[in-house]
Amino acid sequence: MEALLVGADSLGNIPEVLSLYDIRIARHICGRNVAHQRKAALPGRPDVLILLTDFLGHNVMRHYRDRAAALGIPVLACRRSATAVEQRLRHHGWRRLS
Repeated sequence: MEALLVGADSLGNIPEVLSLYDIRIARHICGRNVAHQRKAALPGRPDVLILLTDFLGHNVMRHYRDRAAALGIPVLACRRSATAVEQRLRHHGWRRLS
């Protein structure tokens, strides 16, 4: 499974947490670049969109959330914290690999 992460300059331990759920980061977009804020479509075809909300503006979040909804891609929104990401994954029914 592949994820598109939007927000934050660095990801810290988030890639390790995602790997426990067999999720690979297909692309990470920091969201600061104006070109990233105005993209017409999601890059690639991710299986899940993860928005790191404490590092994103409302318009950028809305843009990516709306694009994902149009394609039927699930969206997880949380703070940039490995614990917060894992809690959201569990809340949405993802199961951890053994």
